[in-house]
Amino acid sequence: MQRVLSTRQAAERLGVSEASVRRWSDSGRLPVQRVGKRRERRFRAADVDAAAQREPAPSAPAKSGAPKLVLAGQVMSVPVHIPAFYDSDAGRVRLTAPFLAEGIKAGQPCFLIAQGEELNSYLVALDADPDVDVDKALATGLLTVVGAPGKTVAQALDFWERNLWHAIDGHATLMRAVGEMVSEREGFESEQEMLAYEAAFNMTARRFPCAVICQYDVRKFSGRAILAALRAHPDVLDVSLSLLIK
Repeated sequence: MQRVLSTRQAAERLGVSEASVRRWSDSGRLPVQRVGKRRERRFRAADVDAAAQREPAPSAPAKSGAPKLVLAGQVMSVPVHIPAFYDSDAGRVRLTAPFLAEGIKAGQPCFLIAQGEELNSYLVALDADPDVDVDKALATGLLTVVGAPGKTVAQALDFWERNLWHAIDGHATLMRAVGEMVSEREGFESEQEMLAYEAAFNMTARRFPCAVICQYDVRKFSGRAILAALRAHPDVLDVSLSLLIK
């Protein structure tokens, strides 16, 4: 028997917002069945999986011609979505603050998901770079800072779709994002919801020319959560490719 998915389930499987699933079904891009008196949408899992294998966003470069960046001494092709782990306050910004500063100086849209002490660490580190005008970057939208992308998987994916498409419309060829997962966890209803979002976000991120670092403070996450984070990042083929920042 073929498995049938709701709009929400299809969105989570595809790593897009529910609004995108509705648009795709209305345009014929994703086959849909209408059921019941309310004519609710239902999708065959096979059709959803087929949609997931199609070409990435039209404005995203093909993998063979994808931009590359150097991160912690490793050359990486974009799109890329990796986890990084740290166990000190200094380690929090050692990799990611220069990563964002480099993007701001290059005129690349940058996103920072952080709040509280995590956010303050970044503002101090970026202000310390004489070539980075943080206030100007924030005012012009070159740097977008939010405490959390949403309270649910659907809300968070919708946040990224809207903002990444906006950057593409502005002719961006590379976007950078850093997510402080301690801050993001505060926005979600549970840690499980946050980890589900991490897995679903991979499907969204790979459709755009973006480099994303999801940072985990190992002092504030359980070992089980760290293992789940590793599994949620397919770009990390083995533990040696993940980043532990002292």
